[in-house]
Amino acid sequence: MKSYINNPITEAIVVQGLEPFDSLLDLYTVAAALEDFNITDDLVIYTGYNRNEVSSHLKPLFSIPGHLIIKWGRYIPNQESHYDPVLGVYLASDNQYAEVLK
Repeated sequence: MKSYINNPITEAIVVQGLEPFDSLLDLYTVAAALEDFNITDDLVIYTGYNRNEVSSHLKPLFSIPGHLIIKWGRYIPNQESHYDPVLGVYLASDNQYAEVLK
């Protein structure tokens, strides 16, 4: 954590790959570390779930000092990619979007 805190180019912690909401203990551990070290950078979570599928697991993430940003939606092949203004990147499927929750 110290190398992250002392790095002048870091702006956010991004949790992606596999499925973050399938490893809740690990996700909550990251959130607790952000709170413990008072890291105010954004926590960005890329998930394939829709909000209604994981809404009951979000509450512990609201304790982080910075913004909580979640990219929602499963990848669907052969969909039109689109620019997401919240993340500032192109997302692969038109059903995917990012939202600032806090």
